[in-house]
Amino acid sequence: MTESRMTQLLKDTVVEWKKLGDVCEIIKGKQFNKRDMLEEAEYPVINGGIFASGYVEVYNQVSNTITVSQGGASAGFVNFIETKFWLGAHAFAILSNEEVLNRYVYHFLKMNQKKIQSSQKGAGIPSVSKTTLINLEIPIPPLETQNEIVEILDKMTSYVTELTTELTTELALRRKQYAFYLDKLLTFPEEVVSDGKLSWHWTTLGEVGTFTRGSGLQKKDFTEIGSPVIHYGQIYTKYDFEADKTISFTSEEVFNKLKKARFGDIVMATTSENIIDVGKSVVWTGNYEIGISGDMCIYRTTQNAKYFAYYFQTNDYQRQKERKVTGTKVNRINVSDIGKIIIPLPDLKIQNKIVEILDRFQAMTENVSGLLPKEIEQRHKQYVYYREKLLTFNSNNGSQSASH
Repeated sequence: MTESRMTQLLKDTVVEWKKLGDVCEIIKGKQFNKRDMLEEAEYPVINGGIFASGYVEVYNQVSNTITVSQGGASAGFVNFIETKFWLGAHAFAILSNEEVLNRYVYHFLKMNQKKIQSSQKGAGIPSVSKTTLINLEIPIPPLETQNEIVEILDKMTSYVTELTTELTTELALRRKQYAFYLDKLLTFPEEVVSDGKLSWHWTTLGEVGTFTRGSGLQKKDFTEIGSPVIHYGQIYTKYDFEADKTISFTSEEVFNKLKKARFGDIVMATTSENIIDVGKSVVWTGNYEIGISGDMCIYRTTQNAKYFAYYFQTNDYQRQKERKVTGTKVNRINVSDIGKIIIPLPDLKIQNKIVEILDRFQAMTENVSGLLPKEIEQRHKQYVYYREKLLTFNSNNGSQSASH
C-alpha cells in the first residue's frame, strides 16, 4: 500500500471518539477446574496467559472473538481467537456492537496493548481491570473506512503467516536434506575397504587423537573484556557447529591457568542435564587460543576435525555415546570412554570432500534458518507501521490524536 492511498483513505474521514464500553460489551470468563481439562479435546481454554491453558469438550464463546488477558504476568495481552473456546476467569472477551467491526477493534487494541499492560495493578498477581478497558477511548470512523482498514491490516498479518509457513517448510526440507546426506556420507559398510579408489578403516577416537580435560574456569571469572574462553554450559546454549570467536572472556591471570584449544581443535561438553547434550561439541576455527572450563575437554587430531564433528551428529555416534553416559539428574561421560568410541576413518582426501559437501548443505540450512526471523521481523515492522498510520486520527478528522 502506498502513502498516497493511505492519505486518500483517511482524508476528510470523520471519526467520533467513544469509550470502548460504549461500542463493545466486555465480559469476564468463568473458572474451569484444571483437573477437568483434557490433553486432547476440541475447545481451547483461554485464560490469563498468551497460550491456551488446556482443552475441554465445551465452549462458552464463539469463534472470531477478541480476548484480553485479565490476570497474571501476561495481563493486558490482546488476542483474536478464531475457533470456539472456553473463556476462563482470568480473561475478558470483547464483543463489538453494530457500530464497529470486531477486527477493527482488535487491531486498535493490539496497537494499544502496551498501554493496557501498563495499567496493571496488584503487588502479587498483576491484573487489568474491566474499568480500564471500558474507559479506553477508541476512534470510530464510518464502517466503510473501518472495513478498508481491516482489509489492509489483515492482508499484512496474512503475509507474515504465509511467509512463516513458507520459510518453515523450506527450513524443514533443508534439514531433512542435510540429515540424509549426513547419514549417507558417514555410513560405511562393516568390511574394511581398500581398493585404490576408496580407502578407510574402523578406529577409535583415542587412536587417532588426544583428549585434554579442562578445569578451573567458573562463571564468576568472566570479565567484559580480556582473554577468550568457553564455559561448558555455553556449548549447548550459545554455540553451533563451529565458532571463530567467543562470547565470554576472563582475566589474564585466570586464562594462564586454563587448558587451551587452538585452531582446528574440537571442544566438547562432558556434563549436562540430559543425555543428548552430553558430548555436544564445537569446532574451534579462530586463529587464536581459547581457554576452556571444567566439565569439558579438547579433542585434537591430525585428521580433518570437522569430519569428526560431523560424525558426532550421526545416530551411530549417539548410540555409542549413550551407552557410556552415567548419572541420573546430572549426566556425565568420561574422557577415557569417549576415546573408546569407534568411527569409520577414510583417507584425508575423502574426509575433506565429505566435509566440503556437508559444509555446503549446512550453509544452506543456516541461511534459511537465519532468514526466517529476519523476514518475519521485517514484515511485522511493516504491519506495525501501517497500523499506526491507519489507526491514528488527527485534528483534521475532527478529533484528537489516538493515544499510544
